Amino acid sequence: MRIGLIYDTFESYPWREEEPPDADAEYEPVETVDILAAAVEHLGHQPVRVGTATDLRERLDRGLTLDAAVNIAEGARSRNREAHAPILLEMANIPCLGSDALTLSMTLDKSWTKDLVAAADVPTPPHRVYRRPEAVEPQALPGSFPLFAKPRYEGSSKGLRPSSRVESVDALCAEVERLRSAYDQDILVEKFIEGGGEFTVAVVGHDPPEALPALQRGVEPTTGLGLHALEHRGAPTASREWDYELRGTLTPTLEERLQTLTLRLFDRLECRDFARADFRVDADGQPWFLEVNPLPTFAPDDTFAIIAELMGRDYVDYLAEVFDRGLRRLQLA
Repeated sequence: MRIGLIYDTFESYPWREEEPPDADAEYEPVETVDILAAAVEHLGHQPVRVGTATDLRERLDRGLTLDAAVNIAEGARSRNREAHAPILLEMANIPCLGSDALTLSMTLDKSWTKDLVAAADVPTPPHRVYRRPEAVEPQALPGSFPLFAKPRYEGSSKGLRPSSRVESVDALCAEVERLRSAYDQDILVEKFIEGGGEFTVAVVGHDPPEALPALQRGVEPTTGLGLHALEHRGAPTASREWDYELRGTLTPTLEERLQTLTLRLFDRLECRDFARADFRVDADGQPWFLEVNPLPTFAPDDTFAIIAELMGRDYVDYLAEVFDRGLRRLQLA
């Protein structure tokens, strides 16, 4: 089969002068695309490197034919940006691995996602959404300080820095204004969970999906922020060497609980084939859902590659297996 690869590399971001320096943080290095192509070839199929959603639209207009597609394209600016490629593929009757356009748009919205998973009995910190600092009412905060502020429609830790953790109303108003000015969108503010560490759980497959081993993330000792939030591409703190520690203990009981919650929200949000969910654990050992990414990176140094290494698997071989499961769901294998 001819399997299209839809992706954004760092070089393809359509920069505008006024955009923040981490605007392309969700995009991928070329090495990720090479891994995707190698996994497709491992299955005996022909990878077709299409590129961005814009590239896809233009090539479809010129008669591009595909039997299926693997999409990891993030798009740009619009809160529906992650849906651009899946919609084009759907309109062209090209089956696509991964979650559909509705799930991708909805899960990019951190507020709506939290409301949906909370309704499915997945604990998530209480939150409020602010458009501007004038909307912050001291008597109606989502919880006691410390609180945490982040853009409502972004991923890959965009916008996060030490000041994202706030300890007062004045600091909160200043952070809402900083993020609103930089990202021109609503700001989600939630209770900052501390005490028991930070973890991520990936899911692959379908009917039933499989929760992979949980990975523990390092946190910066002073702020308690996850190290990835300080080191992401384009962050003003990325060039600094940060100390970190692994807070809490990943016991078998905690790992099972994290996997159960991840599978529950994977089902509730109608994710497909692959996704990754992030949690923080409080001092009492209670996990709290933070966000989910149905377009996780397959970079050769990130979550899925680390899990493959822990399982003693060749990464290309393991990723090919993940894609094969998706093709079977689509009844193409």
